[in-house]
Amino acid sequence: MMDTQRHTIAPRRGVIGLYIRLMDGISCATAVFAGALLLGGVLVVCHMIFMRYVLGESTIWQTEFAVFSITGAMLLGAPYVLLTGGHVAVTVLPDALGGLARRIMNLVASLVGLAFCVALAYAAWLYVLEALHGGWTTGTVWNPPLWPALLPMAVGISLLSLQYVAEILRGET
Repeated sequence: MMDTQRHTIAPRRGVIGLYIRLMDGISCATAVFAGALLLGGVLVVCHMIFMRYVLGESTIWQTEFAVFSITGAMLLGAPYVLLTGGHVAVTVLPDALGGLARRIMNLVASLVGLAFCVALAYAAWLYVLEALHGGWTTGTVWNPPLWPALLPMAVGISLLSLQYVAEILRGET
């Protein structure tokens, strides 16, 4: 369920408020880009179906493009999901506790999530750089370079880490 109260609370002032607003804006912008990637993937799947089953021709690039674009959409959309509270969460215990205990539990959960995302972002950037400098390709008939397909993972997880920081600073964790 989406947290509708988050957007009614007055934003903080100063540098922290600026950071929160900046990350919220970036998360919204990447969500729009993620939506475009998703739409592109869906259109390519439709193109692939038409080519294969109506025209009876083989497809070369469509499957890979659809997988890369739809996966990229999911990864780049993750910061927006955190921003809007759209992720799946079991809140029975925090809701039962309430008050300070709930805030502490949510803060600890956010810090653990942040630590995981930072570690994953570090590994993802290493992976992208290794693919770029190694000249890795997908090894398929289309055989495009692999690093552009890996880039949304590194960017998405990095932005998710930064959005976690914004959520912690917002004080609503």
